[in-house]
Amino acid sequence: MKHQKLVPGQKNLLSFVLAVGNLTGNSRILSAWGLLILLGGLATPPGVSATDLTRQLHQPNSIRNTPFTSPWMGRETRDWADQRVRIAEEYLRANTPSKALDALLPALEVYHHQGDLRSQGLTYELMGRAYVALGRHKEAENAIRRRLGIARDTGDLQQQVFALNNIGTFLLQQGDADLAARDAFAEALQIANRIKSAEGQGLSWSNLGLAAARLGEYNKAIKFYETALTYRRQVRDPLGEANTYNNLGDAYFATGDYQNTIAAYGRALRLANASRDRINELRSIDGLVAAHVSVERYERAFELLAQRLNLAKQMQNLPEQLLSFESYARTYERLGKYQTARNFYERAAIIARNLQDSKKEVQLLDRITQIRNRRG
Repeated sequence: MKHQKLVPGQKNLLSFVLAVGNLTGNSRILSAWGLLILLGGLATPPGVSATDLTRQLHQPNSIRNTPFTSPWMGRETRDWADQRVRIAEEYLRANTPSKALDALLPALEVYHHQGDLRSQGLTYELMGRAYVALGRHKEAENAIRRRLGIARDTGDLQQQVFALNNIGTFLLQQGDADLAARDAFAEALQIANRIKSAEGQGLSWSNLGLAAARLGEYNKAIKFYETALTYRRQVRDPLGEANTYNNLGDAYFATGDYQNTIAAYGRALRLANASRDRINELRSIDGLVAAHVSVERYERAFELLAQRLNLAKQMQNLPEQLLSFESYARTYERLGKYQTARNFYERAAIIARNLQDSKKEVQLLDRITQIRNRRG
């Protein structure tokens, strides 16, 4: 979903950030998975762990490469399909959604043949993620709604909570169904309250905060985020807690409350750093830079930018390195130090060329041209 609209608070932050460094560049937050994290994420109930998956993929008798030829006729039918689902999860983690779909579609055929609704539900959920990543919106919505339908048919209230949050998240991404998204989150919260699911309550309250912010109700959003945090701490969900703190920072930024903005992003940064959650770590740094520049604390902003660039280099992530250089350039340009800004733009342009991102390279070269005759 490359052109998803942000909530009003995020729009304001993004507009400001573009003025000081494109700090929420679309190689991260506006990428499919980064975006989902920003919006609360397509929820994932507890299931197969990454450790289990890795172990199974490396078993000597793994059937990972078994061809798909009438698998329901053999003894390993269920194992075969389950293996495809686990492999699909691995492909999604590796950001190769098309390969994930190649694994999921035959597995789904097996589950349909066997009438296994529970496994169909999980498969549809993963298919929804893959379609989201590929920008295939109609197929994504169909898969996500099928997942909810199965949860309702089987009376699985916990899965209904996650599925409703997924639908609400999807609707927010479409940009024109904010009220419908809010209703989905509210229904999810109602069910989570009924079954006393702290995980579902935390997720639903956080997503209700996003919906409120989208509607310009920032004070209400702040209250929702703060409520969400109590549940996310209760279930010891550092990734979810860091995400909610970042959302809270966005809401405070939208209200111009920079002291609380910095406090919220700071908590997110500490949590993300401790859990090695790089996406939220980068996002919180970006928010802190924007907030500190807003109050003209440039020394602290540059310290954070150095931290950001170091992190991007450790990750060997060229797109994030590009964003770091561009952020430096915008900040120096704001200070009127045009020659230094130009140097950073040139370094960013080199990376864009190496990434074969011609559109970004043209934008950067245009910016260089605009400041070439300035002095600073």
